[in-house]
Amino acid sequence: MPQDHRPARSVRLLLAEDQGMMRSARALLLGMEPDFEVVAQVEAGDRILEAALTSRPDVALLDIELPGLSGLDAAAELREEVPDCRVLILTTFGRPGYLRRAMEAGAAGFLVKDGPVEDLAKAVRLVLGGETVIDPALAAAALGAGPSPLTARERDALNAAVDGATVADIAAKLHLSESTVRNYLSSAIGKTGTRNRMEAVRAARQQGWL
Repeated sequence: MPQDHRPARSVRLLLAEDQGMMRSARALLLGMEPDFEVVAQVEAGDRILEAALTSRPDVALLDIELPGLSGLDAAAELREEVPDCRVLILTTFGRPGYLRRAMEAGAAGFLVKDGPVEDLAKAVRLVLGGETVIDPALAAAALGAGPSPLTARERDALNAAVDGATVADIAAKLHLSESTVRNYLSSAIGKTGTRNRMEAVRAARQQGWL
């Protein structure tokens, strides 16, 4: 049998990606690094924390757009529950608002998905060394973009409106009165410069505010 040249203590990785082929390919490529070991793979955001508590990864590589819970929200959970785990956000959507939210959630890095695996492996090692790694083009874009004008409650209201929910549905989901929900939606529509709640959702998503 071939000799295993892995070091005695490999870097333990958790991968969260809803596209199975991409997740498997990334796991295979990262697993070829002599000092890396992929210890958990999940396809949904609401499974990340449980997997991390079980496998105790050193670094979690999280997609943003995940079913159940976004990678950004999962990053915030990991910061509270598994503080020794460093988080790298990987995304197709290089939006400045996402970068700001990732940093607020405690992420140590933010990279676009389509970069070479060599760059990803380097980023993993850098964040383990205590550094922050951000895609240069995205960092430049973020410097020119202001913070999200939406309050937390306005974001909640827009998120709840994503599937065309009625005001009554949103109020029930958020445990708020219908008049309060209308006020939040109206304010969000005004801040995004749109005409209705669905346009506001689209505009906020394009900016990475949701």
